[in-house]
This record gives sequence, C-alpha cells and structure tokens, in this order.
Amino acid sequence: MVRTAIVQQPPVYLDLEASLARAVALVEEAAEGGAGLVVFPEAWFPGYPTFVWRLTPGADMGKTDALFARLLANSVDLSRDGLAPLREVARERGVVVVAGVQECDAALSGSTIFNSAVVIDADGTIANVHRKLMPTNPERMVWGFGDGRGLRVVDTAAGRIGVLLCWENYMPLARYALYGQQLEILVSPTWDAGEGWLATMRHIAREGGCWVIGCSTPLEASDIPEDTLYRAVLFPDPEEWINDGDAVVMKPFGGPVAGPMHREKGLLWAEIDPAAAAAARRKFDVTGHYARPDIFHLSVNRSPQRPVTLDESD
Repeated sequence: MVRTAIVQQPPVYLDLEASLARAVALVEEAAEGGAGLVVFPEAWFPGYPTFVWRLTPGADMGKTDALFARLLANSVDLSRDGLAPLREVARERGVVVVAGVQECDAALSGSTIFNSAVVIDADGTIANVHRKLMPTNPERMVWGFGDGRGLRVVDTAAGRIGVLLCWENYMPLARYALYGQQLEILVSPTWDAGEGWLATMRHIAREGGCWVIGCSTPLEASDIPEDTLYRAVLFPDPEEWINDGDAVVMKPFGGPVAGPMHREKGLLWAEIDPAAAAAARRKFDVTGHYARPDIFHLSVNRSPQRPVTLDESD
C-alpha cells in the first residue's frame, strides 16, 4: 500500500520562490504523516493563470501582456534545475512527488510557457515531464502546445504513474496511450471541479482499471496577494471562492476512496494499492483482451518536436 497525500492548498500566487518554499513544507508535512506519494494540482508552480478567463482578448491585451511577463519570470526552467528544492525534499524524505508546473523552455525561444507535469521519484530524480498537449480555450493566450514525449507511464517507488492534465483527460486517445503501458495510477492535475469533473474521474477509473487522482487548487480571492497586478479588476469580490478544489481519489473499476474535498484546504489522504489495478482489469482490459487490434490500432509519436536544429559540424 502507498499512503498518498493530495495537496489542496494554494501556492503563493505568481511567486515561484515562495511557492517552492511552501511546497517543501507541504511535502515535509505529508512525509511526517507517512506519505509515499505527494500530488500537487495543475500549474501550482506558481499558480494557475485564472486571469485568462477574466480578461477580454483584444480589449485587455495590455493587462494580459503584463501578467504574462510576471508569469514568465516565475516559471520553472528545468534546464537550470528549477525544481531543485522539491527534488531535494523528495530525496531526503523518500517520497514520490507529482507537480503541476508552468515550464519555460530556455533551450529554445525562452519565451513560451508550457503547462507541464513533472514526476519526481523518491530518489529525487525526474522520471518524466509531460507537457499539456492542448491548452483549453483562453489558456492558449499563455501556454504553448506540448508534444508526445511525455505520454509515458513510468516506474516509481509508488507504482507505475502516468499523468494527463485537466481536459486532456477528455481525450480518449491520450488516455488509451497510457492504458497501453501497464498504468497503475493516473494522476490528473486540473483546474476543473464539480460534478462533471468527478464523473469523469470515476469513468476513467472504470475504463482504465486504474487508480485516478484528481486534484485542483482551492482558491479564494483572499489568497491572491495584494500586490498582484490588476487584483481589484480580476477579483473584485473579496468573499469569492475562485476554485472549489474537489480533490478526489477513485479506485480501479470503482468509486471514491477519498474526497471530494470541497472548499476545504489541507491534505487529502488515501491508501493506494498499485497492484489492485492489474487485478481489476480481469473483467475489462481496454488495451488487452478487450482491445481488438485487428480492428483498432493507435500509433503515438513520442519524438520531441523541435522548431530549430543546429548543426555544429564544420
């Protein structure tokens, strides 16, 4: 069994350094409680850009530009070990961490942000980085499109883990790509909440015969720092719940074993048995005995897609 802690706490909005410090403290707290797996929501580092849903494209372009600049300055650069404090606490505590980050790829333009999920194994190494394939609606104002390199299920100390971000979980072929890799635990960091999302988490647990962890950031207007650009325009109601959270854990072929944690901040705890996933698929194995490869076949391109290749030869 793997004791699992799902973080349902807000970061320090648009402040990467402070959010990393808060994350380290949360991992320490989870480890003290016996956690072997700790999960953070979508874009938690340094906070989901909810402003894209509240500004008008065109009319509010200047505001979007200014907020994007702050977001870019606080994005994670993995080529410079931007998650070093999180990797170190994972290694020290021997826990697996799945973190939703906004990633700037400094090796290319240095200006595009990707919505990424990073799987850190219990020895502190990065086991996988998955970039969201398709940002949803106005998210495209701040995030680029990912490629297939991160559509992987990886062995970790907590089991075989795959990640799909938010509405990627509605993409049947993306799910299928992970089901075909002996998936035990699907982590679904998101900004979504509510009954529709919870129904999706339940469906995937049944369809894939896997554990499903859904986690979003519970956020109130009072959590937004006073110095946030255009705060009064974006969050005029000081009593508003911007996001309800609704962290949940679904068991293979079944319903919730923990949560949903609604409008509540803290850690959601669950006991997960990774081996239960394979046993649950005896009845229905969507990429096994139910697959019908004579009729259906999925091909996945996991090659990194680079716009520039530099030849250094003379």
